[in-house]
Amino acid sequence: MKRSTILIAFLATSMAFISCGNNSNASSKINKENLESAKNRDVEIKNGAAVVTFDETEYDFGTVTEGEIVETVFTLTNSGKTDLVITDAQVTCGCTVPVWPKKPIKPGATEEIQVRFNTNGKSNRQQKNITLITNTESGREILTLKGMVTPKA
Repeated sequence: MKRSTILIAFLATSMAFISCGNNSNASSKINKENLESAKNRDVEIKNGAAVVTFDETEYDFGTVTEGEIVETVFTLTNSGKTDLVITDAQVTCGCTVPVWPKKPIKPGATEEIQVRFNTNGKSNRQQKNITLITNTESGREILTLKGMVTPKA
């Protein structure tokens, strides 16, 4: 019994060393042009990444009755040196719908992000985040809607 346990342990260790010994194949699969491209992109981002400035990042809609649609507009300005690109706006549920500019925003330009929140089926304290995926240094910006929804009678 003891011999078979030692034999199995020896075989498992041997197989691990043999399978890990072919690291040279992994490094040969790396495309060096992609590495250079990524390095250049990272340098450009750090030297002059787009910078977004919001008039406000949080909107408190107060108290509304369930079923009402809350609408607001967030105003943003590209205060960076390169075009600001918003590639996506992610929300936690389908009750919140953002509309954002799809074209690049030039440095110094101001644009709007419209947000609609349908309170139907939502009650009590609510907080909804809109995560903007951008080409800023952080890569994402977060806008927040919050307030109280009174249930239908």
